Amino acid sequence: MKNETLGDRIRLRRKSLQLTQKQLAQQVKVSHVAISQWEKEETLPRGENLLRLAEALGCAPAFLIDGDGPVFSESAYGGLHQIPLLAQRDVAQWLNDARSVRHELLMHNDMALSQQSFAFRVEEQAMTPAILKDDVVIIDPSLAPQPGDCVLALQQQVALLRTWRQRNSEDGVTLFQLAPVNINFPELHSSRDSLTLLGTLVELRRYRQP
Repeated sequence: MKNETLGDRIRLRRKSLQLTQKQLAQQVKVSHVAISQWEKEETLPRGENLLRLAEALGCAPAFLIDGDGPVFSESAYGGLHQIPLLAQRDVAQWLNDARSVRHELLMHNDMALSQQSFAFRVEEQAMTPAILKDDVVIIDPSLAPQPGDCVLALQQQVALLRTWRQRNSEDGVTLFQLAPVNINFPELHSSRDSLTLLGTLVELRRYRQP
């Protein structure tokens, strides 16, 4: 509606996605006070904040500014489900009991991922500089890794991102090595380390700090 203001459009899109101001703020990487101020038009989102806000709300920046840009829906993405966004330290617990872990929602993805896919914010530095702390990665458990792919593995209830390297097979079991990019972290091998593959990285998102 043309008589809607920018603040109205932010608020209505947020509510249509069933997001609280705090949840939206976490996705945009601003304070919930900033979201409140934008909705009241006490201040206006600009630059990187506007781009991240539009992504989180599933619309073009132009829609927020003047109401003329496109608004994306689940049907526009082929009915894809919303992907839970976790903290890396919560991945193991989420896999055991998803209801016990609070999470954000990574609202948009235009790839045909499995229903088991999830995302998390990277907390360790084993893959720097390729993957940095606070980057968001999307993992698809249904996708088998290829040599050189980045995978998520579980070691002693700790979720680790590493590069997957296939090694020889023993008794019909494929052995593999998990290699970091950061040389300060050790390499792991499935023959000696207790490792469980959780999925393959399918997308990396990096948000520049304002």
